[in-house]
Amino acid sequence: MANDDLTPSESAILIVLMAEAREIANSELNNRFGLDVKKPSRDKLNDLGYVHSVRKGNAGYFHTLDDKGWLRVMDDFNFINPKARALGAALTTLQTNLRDRVLPRVGYTSFSEMFSHNEIAPRQAPSDLEARLRCAYAALAAEPRAWVSLTRLRPFFADVPTAAVDEALRKLSRADDVNLVPENNQKSLTDADRAAAIRLGGQDKHLLAIGV
Repeated sequence: MANDDLTPSESAILIVLMAEAREIANSELNNRFGLDVKKPSRDKLNDLGYVHSVRKGNAGYFHTLDDKGWLRVMDDFNFINPKARALGAALTTLQTNLRDRVLPRVGYTSFSEMFSHNEIAPRQAPSDLEARLRCAYAALAAEPRAWVSLTRLRPFFADVPTAAVDEALRKLSRADDVNLVPENNQKSLTDADRAAAIRLGGQDKHLLAIGV
C-alpha cells in the first residue's frame, strides 16, 4: 500500500474517477456519489499528482484522474471506516479482484485500459506497433494533442519487448503530428516515470502528444 495517508473518502474519490474515466464536476461527485472534494483533499490529491482539478467559473471545480492517479489505483487502498466497515471490506475486495483476477482474464494490464471510453485496438503483432501506439494514445488522451505520459502508455504493451516498443516510438516520433518531450518538472518524476522514458536526441522523453 502506498504511504500517502489517503482517507477512505479520498480513496473513494480516486475509485470513482477511475470508473468514470472522464472529467467530472465536483457537484456531480457530490450529487451522485456523496463525495465533496473540499479544498484540503483537493490540494492533497493535486499535490500528490493523483487528481487534476480546474475551476470553471460559476460551475466550480472539475476533476480528472491524473497520470499518477492511474498508477495509484493499481495499488491497495484503505477503505476501513468504523461507520461503514462492511462497505469498506466490499470495496477492498472489489478492487483486489478487479486487479488480480479480472484484468488478466480480459487481457488488460491496467485500469486505464479497462475503463477507457475509447476503443482499444486488440493486441497485434509487433509489426503493427506504430498503429497500436496511436490507438493506445487515443484511449488515454482527453483530446488530440493532450500530453500522455509514457508511464501510462507502457502497460498497453506488456506483451511486447521494451526494445521493440522503444524502436516503434522512435519511428513514430518522426511523424509530423507526433511530439515527444521531457517532463518540465524533473523533481516530480518517479522511478516508474524514469523507467518508462525513451532516450531521443540526447534527452529522456517522458510525454507523448499526437494530433494536428
